[in-house]
This record gives sequence, C-alpha cells and structure tokens, in this order.
Amino acid sequence: MSTLDPVAVFRTEAAECLEAIEAGLLDLTHQLDNKDLVDAVFRGLHTLKGSGAMFGFEALAAFTHHCETAFDRVRKGEVAATSELVAAVLAAQDHMRALVDQPDADHGDTGHKLLAQLQAAVGGKVVAAATAPAAVAAPAAVRETPAKKKNSWRIRFSLPANSMANGTNPLGLLDELRDLGECTVRANTSAIPPLDALAPTELHISWDVTLTSEQDRSAIDDVFIFVLDDMELSVEEIGGQAAVTAAPAEEKAAPVPVAATSTAVPEFRPVEAVPAKREAPAAVSQAKTAENVRVPAERLDELMDRVGELVIAQSRLSQLASASTDIALRSVSEEIERLSGELRDTMMVLRMVPVATLFSRFRRLVHDLARETGKVIELVTEGESTEVDKTVIERLADPLVHLVRNSIDHGLETPADRLASGKTEAGTVTLSARQAGGEVIISIKDDGRGINRERVRAKAESSGLIQPGQPLSDSELLQLIFAPGFSTAAAITNLSGRGVGMDVVKKTVEALRGAIDIVSLPGQGSEVSLRIPLTLAIIDGLLVRVGSGRYVIPLSAVEECLELSLEEDLRSRGRSFISLRDSLVPFLRLRDLFRTGTKPDVHQKVVVISTGTERVGLVVDQIIGDHQTVIKSMSKLHNNVATFSGATILGDGSVALILDVGHLVAAGQQQEAQLRVAG
Repeated sequence: MSTLDPVAVFRTEAAECLEAIEAGLLDLTHQLDNKDLVDAVFRGLHTLKGSGAMFGFEALAAFTHHCETAFDRVRKGEVAATSELVAAVLAAQDHMRALVDQPDADHGDTGHKLLAQLQAAVGGKVVAAATAPAAVAAPAAVRETPAKKKNSWRIRFSLPANSMANGTNPLGLLDELRDLGECTVRANTSAIPPLDALAPTELHISWDVTLTSEQDRSAIDDVFIFVLDDMELSVEEIGGQAAVTAAPAEEKAAPVPVAATSTAVPEFRPVEAVPAKREAPAAVSQAKTAENVRVPAERLDELMDRVGELVIAQSRLSQLASASTDIALRSVSEEIERLSGELRDTMMVLRMVPVATLFSRFRRLVHDLARETGKVIELVTEGESTEVDKTVIERLADPLVHLVRNSIDHGLETPADRLASGKTEAGTVTLSARQAGGEVIISIKDDGRGINRERVRAKAESSGLIQPGQPLSDSELLQLIFAPGFSTAAAITNLSGRGVGMDVVKKTVEALRGAIDIVSLPGQGSEVSLRIPLTLAIIDGLLVRVGSGRYVIPLSAVEECLELSLEEDLRSRGRSFISLRDSLVPFLRLRDLFRTGTKPDVHQKVVVISTGTERVGLVVDQIIGDHQTVIKSMSKLHNNVATFSGATILGDGSVALILDVGHLVAAGQQQEAQLRVAG
C-alpha cells in the first residue's frame, strides 16, 4: 500500500491556502475597510508561513513573514488597507507559489523587488518590522524606544488526541509562545494511559505555560488561532512586571491567589474555554476529519476505467442472459445490471465538480487586466453550483481565459468612451453556467461595444477566408472570428492581436464534443456560449442500426422517435423534411451518408435530435434500444472524421461508433439552406 508523500500533501494544502489568500485579497479590493477580510488574509499568510517552516520550506516561510507583518499592521490599525497593498501582496503571492513549486530554484532578485513594492505600499516599514526580533542588529533603536510594560500570563492548553495525525505540531505552538517573551513550560502527563493501551499516534500530554511578555492577549490568541476550534485553552493574567521580579515565592503568590491554588489541580479546568461542546473533543475532531477525504485525481481516473470495463462486461452478460432460458442466469444478470448502473452513477457523481472552481480563477485575471488596461471592470458569476466532469473543467480553463481576455480587450470600452455613449463607467463581464439536459452551457457575456461586422468581413476577405461580396448569414459571419490567424485588432498588445487563441478555443471545445454559439448586438455587447457534455466517460446512448453497422446516439440529445414508411421515404426524395407538429424538420438519411450500399428497411425510423433550439432527424433502419456507453477516444488517424465523436465496445465485443450530434445538426441545417436556395 502506497503512502502519501508529506511534501506532496503540503504542496496541495499550500495551493489551497494560496487560493484562499487570493480570494480574500480580491474581495478586499472592493471592501478595503472590511476587518473580517483582513483577518482572513492574515490567517492564511500565518498558516502558510507556519506550515512552510514545518516542512522545511524556509525561503517560503521567510518571505511570507513579511507579507504577514504587513497585514498584521493593517489588522492593528497602524496602516490602512489600500489597493496598492492588495496588488503588492497579490504579486507576492505568485512568488510564494513559485517558492512552493520550486523551493531550490534560483528566483533571482524577484523577492527583493516584491518586498520593496510591499514596503512602499505600507510606508516602508514592513521589512524593518519583520527583522526587528533580531535585537542585536539594532541596539540603538531598542535603547531609544521606551520600554513597554510586561505582563505575565498563565496559559494551559490541551489538544485533541488525533491532532498530530492531522498535522498539528504542539512543539511549534510552544516555540511561538517562547518567541513572545520569557517562557516556562511544564508538561502534564497525568492523562497518558498505560503502555499496553497507548496508541503511538495519539497525543495525551497537556501543557502549563507561564509567559512574561510585552505583547498583549491578542498575540497569545494568534498562536492558537488555527487550532482553537478543537482544543481546550485557558489564559489567565497573573500580574504586571513587579510580579515576575526576583521576590520570594510567597510575595509573588499573594496578589494572584488563582495562580497559587491552581498549581495543586492536576487536570485542566479552563477559565476561558472556546464556546463549544467538549464532552468528546477527540471524537468530534475525528468525525470532522472523516467528512472529507483527499484522493489523487489519478486514482479517480483509474477507478473510472475499471467501472467502464465493468459496464462493458455487464453488457455482455446481459446479452448472453437474454439468449438463455436459464431463469437463475437472467436474475443474476438483472441484479448485476442494477448494481453496475448504481456504481456508474456514483462514480459519475464523484467526478463532478462545481464550475465555481473554474470561475474563481478569473477573479485574479480580471483584476490584473483592469489595472493593465485602465478599464473599470466588474466580474459577475452565475450558476457556480452547476457541476461538470473534472476533465471538462481542466480542459476548459485555457479556452475561457482567451474568451475573457477577448471580452475585456475587444469588447469593453474605456471609461471615457462608456460615459460618452451613455453607459456606466464600469464594464461588466458575466460568467454563467447552467445545465440543459446532458449538456452544460457556459457563457461569457460583456456589455461592451459588440462585434463590428464590417471589420470582420473586411478582414476575412483580405485574408482569403471568403470571397468578396460572398453572401453569409449573421451566424456564419460571426463564426469567422474562430478561423486560424483571424484578428481584428489594430495593433498587437499583451492581450491580443496575434490571431491566435480563438481558433484554439474552437478546437478544444470540439475535442470535448461541444459547440460554440456567438451572439452580438452593436453597442450592447457580445455573448459566447460553450455547449459542453456533462461527462466524457460514460453516457446513456440510443443504439441504432444503419445497414449492417450499429451506432450510438447520445440519449441526452434525443427528443423523440418516429416511423418513416418506405412510401413516405420515396415521396420525400429531393425534399428531406418531415412535418412535426406544424413545423418542418430536416432529416438526414444515415444510410446514404455512410454509403452502406444496402436497401432500406420496410419500416425505417426517424430519430429527432437537437442541440438547443436546432433540430434535425436521423433516418435509421432499426432502433435497438438504450445502451450504457463507455466512450473510447478515436485514434489519431480518425481525428478529421467529424461525423463521429468516439467509439464504444458492445456486449458481443464489436465496436459501435458514437455519432457527433453537433456535426449532424449542422449538416442538416446546411442541407435545409441548400434546399431553400434551390426552391
């Protein structure tokens, strides 16, 4: 059994911590006076610093310490939170990520430049404050500073039994207390069980600490800020500076009878305990730990492959059972089919992640682009709880970056232009997601100037993409922006202008068996919609026969099935339409499209499929039934075959091709347009 690499676990947790810090900083941009956000960012930096030091990432810990110091000053009201400070820490956060990923690499003087930027943002006192604990380095400054009053504290604390297994190091807490001032530590070992009942991974020691420090109570609370929910803590003030002078013991004890009497009590009785139930702290903590389990993505992929093989084997078993008269075999086959279906559904849920994980990445991008372009931009996200297969999320990240950058660069106007046209100064970019059947529709919408059709046509004609004066529908004209090398930008900038990006978006979406729709109104903005299947692993399909071959149509795209008699088929030659509830729907004869060379069945079927509002009928010879389809990718030799999006293995071991619904609907629309022109 493989064990997790502690450093790998730290890197994963550090990435999550950095994401939380970034989210807090971006929220703080809009609410600079929000103390809760300042505290949240400070806690994140504090955690990252402490964890980095614990796992040997000393450069990370040292660098993060400066950022933590800056936010500590903001937290204490010494300096104000500003957009410059947020920008400086966001830039520093990128350096922290590099120190996590490549701790031994040479990062040059990046750290020094970032610290200089951070100093400028908070009045040039961050590094000095950060290095102040080295009192020997600046003795004169220490002598000039008036001595602060020292306070003495009695601190008693105990941690849950499983705290060390969860990554909490009590020695680190004690070291932080020692950093605050003169510290005396006594371990309480009375709760340690007999040796035969002792679990080596559990913690049974508690501590009694006497601390003399110039710091106030909040500094002590900060030491325990990340373990406060699961521990028992008591903090008592036992006197001022006179109480810790070299006086006789009875003189020190008189002013503080609580401290004198409490030494005789072997167990902890917290005076200021966290308001929570403490009957069984270890059990509670274990229950919290069990709520979430971190599993590497590779293991989920491997499990998905095994489930796919199981579905194929179950399909074969069902085929054998249907041909057998053995009642017991059929019963077992039906039970296996039910269980494999439930396992498949459970596995699909495990792979689904909310698009919020994808949308959250763009907050930083929009923030940086707003500073770079000088535009005022508001990012709005909708439908963040919509869930999509994790593989889809991973592949959509880069296409969405291109689309968002294009919306900001080409779509949104400058604040002066927006005000001149009667709009608000701030432009809006909206990221939304919603589920429609077996698809998820992700839209990128802006309220900018819209797409200039004349410029698109002029560029397309000059590039040879279309002939001068060639008639095009509005949809076809807008689709030209996805052509390779196409760009209407007047000049090349850091954002766009080189003609790369949009063609990559289209290729990526089509590789996901998806489609792109674009709508644009001059002066009002544009909206690009990506239609993506919910999953790329297993789908419900409709198995059909065309000639002697069998094909799978994604069930989520099927609207209904109709019968097409041989007479109706012959009568509709030259006009491939069927009348469906007072509307004409074009249909494609798959037998002709695939050139099967076979005669049509007497009772053909029409399977009506759709992508959104567009519909087309597919004429097949036989509808075999529904089929759990394990999608296998096509080989590189078939990359250009747009009619099929993949293949699957049937129960008898033969291969059935999966039809690309989007391509077939487009072919049906093209056929309809040609018939209208001919008519």
